[in-house]
Amino acid sequence: MKKLQILFFFFLLGHTVFSYGAKADTLRIPSTAMNKTYKAAVVLPSSYAKSKASYPVLYLLHGAYGHFNDWLSKTPDKNLLHNLADQYNIIIVMPEGETFSFYLDSPVNKGSQFETYITKEVIQKVDSTYRTINDRKGRVITGLSMGGHGALYLSTKHPELFCAAGSMSGAVDMGSMINPESKERVTKLMEPVFGIEGASQEVYASNAVLNMVDKIKSNKLELIIDCGVDDFLIESNRELHRRLVYNKVSHDYTERPGAHTWEYWENALPSHVLFFSKILRNNSVDVK
Repeated sequence: MKKLQILFFFFLLGHTVFSYGAKADTLRIPSTAMNKTYKAAVVLPSSYAKSKASYPVLYLLHGAYGHFNDWLSKTPDKNLLHNLADQYNIIIVMPEGETFSFYLDSPVNKGSQFETYITKEVIQKVDSTYRTINDRKGRVITGLSMGGHGALYLSTKHPELFCAAGSMSGAVDMGSMINPESKERVTKLMEPVFGIEGASQEVYASNAVLNMVDKIKSNKLELIIDCGVDDFLIESNRELHRRLVYNKVSHDYTERPGAHTWEYWENALPSHVLFFSKILRNNSVDVK
């Protein structure tokens, strides 16, 4: 009988932890710009249900070939985002970016307008659905690979929306992806953004974060950037770091062991959230 009581106690304890831990929602977000509706994953910290406070928001972008639920389904630790949301009392939003949008507004395809979608439609929907701090001082953004490009690109073009941004293994130089060996394949991948014929090197360069350092400097956003030393994108990230240093742009830059893998991104994300938490605290918007 005593053993049964002990087992029942631990069952209740586990059930309580499960019931009151961070919660993952799926939010449908219509896009007037693209005339369709996409889903976003939203992780709410456990304190949200028991509080009337407004919460800061981290926008977390997925990479190429991916979709909105990648960060919940592909990290080795499936509780990673739940634990981070609880640890830092932050709402984590993972919007859809399609497989190769690069989070740009396509000049040729009205069905791929993801800069407008994220900055005008997703943020508005999230702020109207949840108790968020509806101000740049309570909003941060980061992502992996294509999402790293997206986070830096969107925050650079829309500094009124974010107080800090990050990039993990970011595709920060779109032009460097085009070479004689890869041109046909990469042009096909980028077809939703730039059309069947692709774009000129000048167009790729104009949309590359690597060439937006002057704008990044004038925005004075807090930045965190990292990349694995075995990642195929390491050289473009090193070049971005060099340009930021040369232009005296304050930023946190780290190279770690690892490649373009979920194991690497799982290790990198907590550093980004810690970095953001300090900025949010300085902005006096963290939830105690």
